[in-house]
Amino acid sequence: MADKIRTTHVGSLPRTPELLEAGARMAAGDIDRTEFLDVLRTSVNEVVARQHNLGIDIVNEGEYGHITSDPIDFGAWWSYIFDRFSGLRAPQPGEWVEMDVVRSSPGNVQLTSMNDRRDWTAFREAYSDPSSGCLMGRAMSVPTFVGPVTYTGQEQVSADIDLLTTALDAAGHPRKDAFMAAISPGSAARLANEYFASDEEIVIACAEALHEEYKAITDAGFTLQIDAPDLAESWDQINPEPTVADYRAWIRIRIDAINRALRGIPREQVRLHICWGSWHGPHTTDVPFGAIVEECLRAEVSGLTFEGASPRHAHEWRVWSEHQLPENTLIYPGVVCHSTNVVEHPRLVADRILQFTDLVGPENVVASTDCGLGGRLHPQIAWAKLESLVEGAALASREIYGS
Repeated sequence: MADKIRTTHVGSLPRTPELLEAGARMAAGDIDRTEFLDVLRTSVNEVVARQHNLGIDIVNEGEYGHITSDPIDFGAWWSYIFDRFSGLRAPQPGEWVEMDVVRSSPGNVQLTSMNDRRDWTAFREAYSDPSSGCLMGRAMSVPTFVGPVTYTGQEQVSADIDLLTTALDAAGHPRKDAFMAAISPGSAARLANEYFASDEEIVIACAEALHEEYKAITDAGFTLQIDAPDLAESWDQINPEPTVADYRAWIRIRIDAINRALRGIPREQVRLHICWGSWHGPHTTDVPFGAIVEECLRAEVSGLTFEGASPRHAHEWRVWSEHQLPENTLIYPGVVCHSTNVVEHPRLVADRILQFTDLVGPENVVASTDCGLGGRLHPQIAWAKLESLVEGAALASREIYGS
């Protein structure tokens, strides 16, 4: 029987200065990959120990291993997969390749370019003004699908697993209380395309390939977190705005692909992360959580992590008064936000937790963050938010359990 509200986060944590420096030096050719991996190993040990000592219950390796052939690209929750799939053609030097506009999706749903997102279009003046604080993120030239997709990242995912295992043992943290993040099939599918006949074919191919990564993580005894911002964030990138019914049909393909990729994997070892994007902006065109939650609940996972603290979605705790949480399913609401520098007071964190526990029961709630904190906040602020998360969860636990 639980006697506390457990804590976790979504994955990405601030990189250590030593790791950032080593990445830059390797990119410049000043050190080789062996020297870089020595720094990576030390940094993973440190970030796991720091989470453990802070009191985070379910920890990870900070996604430090999600690097690409460009080691300085640490915003790699998405791009890390480029080096783990076959069937891709990388952009040539000086070539600019943007995500493909899908032409054969249900209900004529079409993704527009990143710069033509409806939120960015509505607030283009603000996004163009550096003083506004609106951050669009770094534009990226992406690979192109040019052949069958298979998984080629066996060595990389094995290294990720080894790094986390070693760090957990060094910190004295139970292996069962650790997770690793991996991209969703729908997010992996958002590349340029010269090979597949339809959107659905691309998503299915990515699901087949990702099954191998998912199984490696869960076979190692860790919880798998599937990062699926495509389920909510894509709504803003569809012009014109689709009907809710058409959008549900579009994400239904992605949920089916997740389930396909999870075949044979224990449900209790998987959680699904849903978010509306990491950029700091108005988010006035976000799809309501209530419009997609039933589709998300079709995923064969044991928990959903989602934004619950951002100014645009903090009110959506009410979703759980309108939708039944399936049996043996946890929710991991964000109770500290990734898109503001203000550090939440522990009392506010506790109040947010209690809003959810009152609706679904404390045994079904794990307190978390809205999204990853690495690269979006100054490290000092990010760790202060995690400290407030732990303190707020302890306060809520005392009020619920009396201890």
